[in-house]
Amino acid sequence: MSFLDDVSFLPELAAHHPEIEAISAEAFGPGRFARAAERVREMAPHDPALSFVAEYEGAIIGSVRLTPIMVGGAPSLLLGPLAVRPAFKNRGAGKALMRIAAEAARQKGEDSVLLVGDPPYYAPLGYRPMPPGSVVMPGPVDPRRLLGLELRPGALEGLCGSVRAR
Repeated sequence: MSFLDDVSFLPELAAHHPEIEAISAEAFGPGRFARAAERVREMAPHDPALSFVAEYEGAIIGSVRLTPIMVGGAPSLLLGPLAVRPAFKNRGAGKALMRIAAEAARQKGEDSVLLVGDPPYYAPLGYRPMPPGSVVMPGPVDPRRLLGLELRPGALEGLCGSVRAR
């Protein structure tokens, strides 16, 4: 039996917001507000139907959110924040949350997901680097950390332009 067998993955509810904020603060600290991805989240609300929490022994231990965006003229989603409480990191909850969110987005008919993150962590989940300069975030981003996931074959081909609210 693995740790994940005891974790429940649930749709995000408004009642989860204080715990999600606490987890993000714990994971990223005050610097999280300076990130380019945070600029996007200030422009557009996340989609609760595509956002999930991980619950273990009655406590929320992780969360992931997807925010509807436009990249140039094409719809996409921005993933983040993805955060797991430090005591539960490296046990699979974050990757499980990512898979659940991607599948929910695919089922809803979305084409792609973008994120800013570490390629070695996200590559096994299907994320690949976006061509440098193709996607312009509202703030500085290391282009090697701008990654995309196709939910529909070919969805990342030609995806370019400035990121804005959908």
